[in-house]
Amino acid sequence: MVGGMAACAREIPVSNTDAPVEPSFIDGYGPLEDAGYTLPGIPDRYLQGVNRRMSGEYLGEAPPDSIDVDPYAKFLYHVKNDGTATRYPVGVGRQGLTLSGSATIQQKKAWPGWTPTQNMLNREPEVYGPFAGGVPGGLTSPLGARALYIHRNGRDTFYRVHGTNDLDSIGNSGSAGCIRLFNQDMIHLYNRVNVPMPIYIRTEAESLRVDPENFGRGIEQPPVVLSREDLLGPDVNDREPDRSMLANIKARWNR
Repeated sequence: MVGGMAACAREIPVSNTDAPVEPSFIDGYGPLEDAGYTLPGIPDRYLQGVNRRMSGEYLGEAPPDSIDVDPYAKFLYHVKNDGTATRYPVGVGRQGLTLSGSATIQQKKAWPGWTPTQNMLNREPEVYGPFAGGVPGGLTSPLGARALYIHRNGRDTFYRVHGTNDLDSIGNSGSAGCIRLFNQDMIHLYNRVNVPMPIYIRTEAESLRVDPENFGRGIEQPPVVLSREDLLGPDVNDREPDRSMLANIKARWNR
């Protein structure tokens, strides 16, 4: 019996426990190749419960073919003409740092660069000062893979709907006022937005009326303090600055 069992044991294949295991991702949130960039997939720990893209009947109050943002429940709705909407989880501005009411998505860009506004630099120089010269578009840009530019009365508000690498901020309040989405969600939304498109940001009363179940979802997060080297890498000081970007920044600040 012992000999027979030993012979059987030798016939059992031994798996290579050192072989890498490919991670699995929730549908729609896996890695993406886009414009020469490789976006990593979103781990499912960030997509629990309502914190993922969903589609269904729209119960809000915005008109068809518009965007409706609920900063209190941390959702953005792309409202469609058939009475349905796609709902995306978002990160929003910390208390007192958010836009409200009606505006217009006037422009959209893929892989946009980012520059902190003068107000951001004045209010929190320790957070935004290292990036006063701007960050070029790419995987390290705080605007992520896509951005929608919000205008009001024909003027840029400097608020954006954009992608983010700060995965933990989705479903919470942690930005300087912009509306953040997972990059995969932002690309999905971007491909369905035709500019100009109306955007509406709900008030507290509207959020309580329309979605009391999710009102107050999430927490308020402190700003993330990074050096320029933390974000762009140790060789950042050896790079040639983007002169056209700096000229545009100067022109904008001198308005």
